[in-house]
Amino acid sequence: MCMTRRFIMILLSSSFFMSLAEASAQAKTEKEINCLALNIYYEARGEPLNGQFAVAAVTMNRVKSYKYPNTVCGVVWQRRQFSWTHDGKSDRPTEKRAWHKAQSLAKLVYSKYLSFQAKNNGAWDITLGALHYYSSSIDTPYWAKEKDVSARIGRHKFVLM
Repeated sequence: MCMTRRFIMILLSSSFFMSLAEASAQAKTEKEINCLALNIYYEARGEPLNGQFAVAAVTMNRVKSYKYPNTVCGVVWQRRQFSWTHDGKSDRPTEKRAWHKAQSLAKLVYSKYLSFQAKNNGAWDITLGALHYYSSSIDTPYWAKEKDVSARIGRHKFVLM
């Protein structure tokens, strides 16, 4: 009888720790999706859906690249990469409709983009592998002067590096 109780306790405790690990993984995923949604929101909320998707693609392309951090939050919060992260303004979205749209797109892109890209030879990447972009309303930045523009989507030019 005592052995049975110990066995049950071991099973229960391993299930408990397993659910803690699952909860931790879920929290990490939610954090990554939130970082992607913030980047979509602040970089492209005024763009059509394909422009927002292109910004998300660049973010994910950076995650995949050895030149950048290997997490979405690492890419988004890397020093001085995206202007909204260091502009001194609040990072809390205020436009509900745009924020919900960014969150929905972020969930889709985060859950599917990298695996779909790997299986389908880059078929989802409307930026053609871009790692950078800039507003078409400004002069070409110094870092993009001798680089190829891979796509023009909305008010952004996407650049191969």
